[in-house]
Amino acid sequence: MASDFSGRRVLVTGAGKGIGREIAVVLAGMGARVVATSRTEGDLASLKGEIGCEILVADLADAGAAKGMAEAAEAGGGIDLLVNNAGISVPQGFFETTVEAFDRTMAVNVRAAMVITQVVAKGMISRGKGGAVVNVGSQASMVALADHTAYCASKGALDQLTRMMALELGKHQIRVNAVAPTVTLTPMGEMAWGDPAKSGPMLKRIPLGRFAKPVHVARVVAYLLSEESDMVHGAVLPVDGGFLVG
Repeated sequence: MASDFSGRRVLVTGAGKGIGREIAVVLAGMGARVVATSRTEGDLASLKGEIGCEILVADLADAGAAKGMAEAAEAGGGIDLLVNNAGISVPQGFFETTVEAFDRTMAVNVRAAMVITQVVAKGMISRGKGGAVVNVGSQASMVALADHTAYCASKGALDQLTRMMALELGKHQIRVNAVAPTVTLTPMGEMAWGDPAKSGPMLKRIPLGRFAKPVHVARVVAYLLSEESDMVHGAVLPVDGGFLVG
């Protein structure tokens, strides 16, 4: 990819592990000044040692903490690009889903993206240079997955939040899109899907016959943040090997 993010400051939430960490690494490699956030300080310290990023520790399940983190990021020099990647999953079937798990999942996966984008978008508007936002969703927003009641609901809500952001922020030249990955082989994903009895049926539904790797998602996020996608707005782009066509 020829895009160059030199001089651009990008906030990546949930950057301590997995997809978020890979997004931070890829964007830093393309010249971006990365501001990374996670609730785990040790993960951020490790990432800082790897790419020299700015770090902010926050538990995004707390709306006040999410807003405060975004305000701190803005105060550090303004945010040009935003990746709302932070997310959690509490695997529970419909009847087993607890109110506590549902509320926390919605708080991290949806509400935090809204609160953080409100702060960052106001900064973008005040500077008058536009910007770009990418929300990291999931194929679970479009296809129900067993034992993922709260997660599927949250990712469906995030897709619609993406469209609402696009509708209202477009006039300020702030582009908003989302990615919808299939199963992604982060260390946690490899552990969760390492059993062929579990992974086999899912792989059969993917025409390419393989799961995604974090770098596959990171490259698409970089594309959506870049000028290469200057007319792409309000889209939810699958990164799923064709899962949704079957």
